[in-house]
Amino acid sequence: MQETVIAAKRRKRDYWIELFKHKELFYILAKRDISVRYKQTAIGASWSILRPLMTVLVTVFAFGRIAKMSSEPNTPYVIMAFSGILIWLFFSQMFSQISGSIVGGGNLVSKVYIPRLIIPLSSLAAGLLDLVIGIILFFVVAIFYKFGIGWQVIFLPFFIFLGYLCALAFGLFFATINVKYRDIAHLIPFIVQFGFFASPIAYTSTAIKNEWWYQYYNLNPIVGIIDGFRWCLLGGNATFNWCSFIPSILIITVVSFLSFSYFRKMEDSFVDYL
Repeated sequence: MQETVIAAKRRKRDYWIELFKHKELFYILAKRDISVRYKQTAIGASWSILRPLMTVLVTVFAFGRIAKMSSEPNTPYVIMAFSGILIWLFFSQMFSQISGSIVGGGNLVSKVYIPRLIIPLSSLAAGLLDLVIGIILFFVVAIFYKFGIGWQVIFLPFFIFLGYLCALAFGLFFATINVKYRDIAHLIPFIVQFGFFASPIAYTSTAIKNEWWYQYYNLNPIVGIIDGFRWCLLGGNATFNWCSFIPSILIITVVSFLSFSYFRKMEDSFVDYL
């Protein structure tokens, strides 16, 4: 039997080539994430439908009926809320999984050399599958309410990619420090919970446009992604928010560079703590 020895390449310019050479491992890890997610569950993959539906129902009841939050013009509140919930669930799921990916894959990291980055990257498959199912469900609800989808929907993949890049940028940072400081794992759910209320999910950015803290609110990078994603689904009924989009692009770009650099600097020491 032929043996294959996997050795670390120290030159940075070889790192991306090395990632490509391990693409089969990426597919294996992605397939594993999908298969184990609903393994030994009573209703299996139906959770991909129930999760966004239950979130929408609770949001509509709490914020739409009780708090009387306003919607976009000519848009049912359930449609407006659903559009924000979809991309938020995708982002929060990716952020949580990426943040705990290195510790969760500790057995693999400590036994053999692989480009460590491939572990958080493989988290994409399961989250993307859930998002696609959610978008199909959104279209069904839109048909029920006789709500038309505009040409803006063609930009949907861009904002999905931007949402994943945002989750990866911040998730890589937390994944790195979580290896040494395990109490970071307890902080992640709090960040996700706080982010839900600090982002335009149950309300719109237009509704708070005249508040004095609006400029600081736009510094939340997920705000621009949610506004853009909602614009893609609601079309002319939602205004594209440049005030949140531009800061999102700038912050995600800077954090992506810093997080990747920090991850690359620390990844050789992961095995010491796992």
